Amino acid sequence: MSWLADAEVMSVERHLQLIAWGTCWVAVDAAGQVQGFLSAQMFDDDLHIHELSVAQVMQGRGAGRQLLEAVMNEARSRRLRAVTLTTFCDVPWNSPFYQRLGFEQAHSLAPDHRLAEALREEYRHGFAPGSRCAMSWQVVAR
Repeated sequence: MSWLADAEVMSVERHLQLIAWGTCWVAVDAAGQVQGFLSAQMFDDDLHIHELSVAQVMQGRGAGRQLLEAVMNEARSRRLRAVTLTTFCDVPWNSPFYQRLGFEQAHSLAPDHRLAEALREEYRHGFAPGSRCAMSWQVVAR
């Protein structure tokens, strides 16, 4: 996985596009310093998380959870169907982190499903087949 550290990051243009669409959230500390961000995109009735990043020194302090909860609340307010993402399924802290917040692995996706295509695209970019999984959180109206 060392190649991942050298992989291309999301372009500035793409970040600006997602910000303009209102699907980016930022966590800041009391001094206004950015501690993390979450970038997502609408796909029909789903809000798909492209990236959740938290500064290493802030990991384990709740910033990631707060960002995810903000996205989940946004999905509720927009009356969406689900929040989706892809992540590493064999990294001990990834999948369990999302599961604690109610996300479930999508084990059987139709070949033409958007998340199945997202996984195939990740494998084409160098991820080992089977190393990634799709997850979703179903919105429940409050």
